[in-house]
Amino acid sequence: MRIRIVDAFTDRPFAGNPAGVLLLDSPAFPATEWLQRVAAEVNLSETAFAHPLPPGGDADWALRWLTPATEVDLCGHATLATAHVLHTTGRATGALRFATRSGILGAVAHEDGSLTLDFPTSPLTPVPVPDGLAAALGATPVSAHDTAEHLGDLVVELADEPTVRGLSPDFDALVACSRRGIIATARAEDPARGYDFVSRGFFPQVGVDEDPVTGSAHTALAPFWSARLGGATELTGLQGSARTGLVRVSLRGARTLLTGRAVTVIDGELLSAP
Repeated sequence: MRIRIVDAFTDRPFAGNPAGVLLLDSPAFPATEWLQRVAAEVNLSETAFAHPLPPGGDADWALRWLTPATEVDLCGHATLATAHVLHTTGRATGALRFATRSGILGAVAHEDGSLTLDFPTSPLTPVPVPDGLAAALGATPVSAHDTAEHLGDLVVELADEPTVRGLSPDFDALVACSRRGIIATARAEDPARGYDFVSRGFFPQVGVDEDPVTGSAHTALAPFWSARLGGATELTGLQGSARTGLVRVSLRGARTLLTGRAVTVIDGELLSAP
């Protein structure tokens, strides 16, 4: 079986967020235990597994995402990586529909090589800053918003971009602060640099201390920053991890479009079959 490593939300190798992608020819997924072993072996923030569905249905491919420790309900960068592999290998053309734990997700490839994902927008609920969060992050939050309905992340606004970039969290302490992860964000210091806001994503709860570029988090960051930037619906976010990556977002009410690029960096063979 071919297995690939794809850097997502970047146009160059060794940047963005790497995802494993395994396209299966079977009509169903192998045992979850085997999928989890593969994801642990790949040891990236997520590995995507997809198999084709019969024609005429609501979706073209079934898609699942696993971290090295557990399965997750929604993942943007590994979906982008999967769509990239399907298009660049000729397994698919035109628009794609994925059946996932989070419903039907769309993906469209553009002539310039970018891809756009169609994801559900994540509602935000203002909440008190959890006890211990400031100490765990090493910074005092301006506000906190819960995304429990869709993501399970806590979106935490910080004072400015340098504060977000300079975070060095206590990951053990962060585990108690949200169900899935912590998204720290701030307004861009200089929008002329090509992005409107910056973020970083920490997910020790699911075995990923820092995720390089979190596509799914931008389904919450889009409405969050739209409300603070004059109702703008077309925004660009920079995730300020060591690898960095850009996510263009288009807010469409109940849906958020995420656009980015991807690059295949490893194309190999998985020798251990299910």
